[in-house]
Amino acid sequence: MSNETINSSDYTTLESQVLQTIDRLQPELIEVSRTIHSNPETAYQEYKASALLTSKLEENGYQVQRKAADIDTAFVAYAGDKPSPTIAILAEYDALPVIGHACGHNLMATAALGAGLGLRGIVDKLPGRVAIFGTPAEEGGGGKVVMVQRGAFKDVDAAILFHPSTTNIIHSDSLASTRVNIIFHGRASHGAAAPHKGINALDGVIQTYNAINAMRQQLRDDARVMGVITNGGQAANIIPDYASAQFSIRAADRQYADEVLERFRRCAEGAALATGATLEFNIIEPSRYDNLVTNSVMGKIFAEKLEKLGVEIATEDRFGSGSTDMGNVSQALPSIQPYLAIAPVGISAHTIEFREAAGSDVGQQAMLNAAKAMALTALDLLVKPGLLARAKQEFADLTAKGVVKGQ
Repeated sequence: MSNETINSSDYTTLESQVLQTIDRLQPELIEVSRTIHSNPETAYQEYKASALLTSKLEENGYQVQRKAADIDTAFVAYAGDKPSPTIAILAEYDALPVIGHACGHNLMATAALGAGLGLRGIVDKLPGRVAIFGTPAEEGGGGKVVMVQRGAFKDVDAAILFHPSTTNIIHSDSLASTRVNIIFHGRASHGAAAPHKGINALDGVIQTYNAINAMRQQLRDDARVMGVITNGGQAANIIPDYASAQFSIRAADRQYADEVLERFRRCAEGAALATGATLEFNIIEPSRYDNLVTNSVMGKIFAEKLEKLGVEIATEDRFGSGSTDMGNVSQALPSIQPYLAIAPVGISAHTIEFREAAGSDVGQQAMLNAAKAMALTALDLLVKPGLLARAKQEFADLTAKGVVKGQ
């Protein structure tokens, strides 16, 4: 069977086989989801989750490449004997420090696994192949940033990832972002006996904050500059010779985010000049998350699949104020990251309430719906070459306009 011979009857049979497989595997998938949820691992430490996912894929006939892109907890698993086209379904599985799976990555990982297993039984009948990408460290570590930079996606034609939310949304933007560590070095002295002999490193951090607050009025509405002091000294009567802070700089597009970053740098440099302290300005390169650009052709397919599953989709798109390294994938190839609700509107991600939702029955049902919709979207892109061609043409047009970078 090939894309030239698949008629509507054949397609319906393939579609039914995918859905029946995922339904049959429902208890196993829920167990995987809750196992990952109960064993949270932070960025680049997701050894248990990665091992669990790769073992399940291998048991079902996937060819697994561990330590993908030279990252210990990343992997790529392939099924299908034809190298092109390749449709990638992405998994995230890192947790937040302290609070655990409060972003629902356990559901994202298991949905990708479910989609991959659902397609495994039919992929040899299809043109092309399916790839399951294990992408670690989304929460600030930039796993996908590194994987894109190291060429892990160079042979991929389209990428799909689902994210838990409080609303069912197909198109959702995200902000480009960069994290920066700033360190001020001063000179310690007794704060009462000899203050004139000291150079206050903490003053450098404080003056940076003051300069940023003065700058905010002249920033676009989509820009965000936020930060925390990570070291402010050791004792009130000792002028600190060391102080540090971490900041996140964000905006709706990479060009403006970089402009804000340079203005932020000048704020810190001015603080160093004013206080006499020495500045270290350290950009965390893997944290350079690009803004997400949703491929409308792929988004429409995914929406159609959800509607067939009886999932109601919100009519309005959303402009997200968060950031994701899926943005970097979307800048390199046609991609989507739709959102499915696991909690009521008003519950924020990165909270205890959202963490509990990620382990709930409602969360598991959203995961199963996502697995089915991603699998069926991948199926369409493989057996209906006109759809994939349209998705790639849209991406090429956006590349020509400078909206996305391209590979």
